[in-house]
Amino acid sequence: MSERPYVLLSCAMSVDGYIDDASPERLRLSSPADFDRVDDVRATCDAILVGAGTVRRDDPKLLVKSEARRAKRKARGRSPDLVKVTVTWSGDLDPESRFFTTGEAAKLVYAHSQTAHEVAARLGDRAEVVDAGDPVSFPAMLNDLGARGVRRLMVEGGGGIHTHFLTSGLVDELQLVVAPFFIGDPSAPRFVKSGVFPQSPGRPMRLEEVTRIGNLALLRYLVGGARG
Repeated sequence: MSERPYVLLSCAMSVDGYIDDASPERLRLSSPADFDRVDDVRATCDAILVGAGTVRRDDPKLLVKSEARRAKRKARGRSPDLVKVTVTWSGDLDPESRFFTTGEAAKLVYAHSQTAHEVAARLGDRAEVVDAGDPVSFPAMLNDLGARGVRRLMVEGGGGIHTHFLTSGLVDELQLVVAPFFIGDPSAPRFVKSGVFPQSPGRPMRLEEVTRIGNLALLRYLVGGARG
């Protein structure tokens, strides 16, 4: 069996733990300098994953933006873009989303067994749809990605995806950016949802690095025991 990918979870949140507000417009918690840092981290990875809710809500491209980084990846024999991965329970995905219509690398959709066939028919050749089980198995998904040659996976949300990865003990590294303001709206999405987390007071993460990016703080944690 191939080794599962190294999982790097990346997120920006307000001081009180929100990743967006409740308005229709996407709240930008990061700065241009931090967006460039995230682009640099993306360029070191093989694949990038977001949940289907993020695909629907934000319509992200999930591309490596820097031409210099794209050229460097290509010079090393890699695609300038990362393999894009999403996970869906409902199967509600639009084949015209920028997730599917942009980028040179493969697009993978891991779907609940009950919706996988329907999703495959809707997306056609826009993506490869993989039956991820009932319930959806995140360990099996990572094993499949490892078998496809993915060695380093970047996970960028949303809160439900963060929660699944963390509560399942599948995260190796957490890069958390804290923005210098509060949201204070209980209807807004948070970094994680309720759950039983192995990263507890008795089993804390290890703070590996603290970096100031203007008024933002980057906290880089190593999540001990994720491969145990």
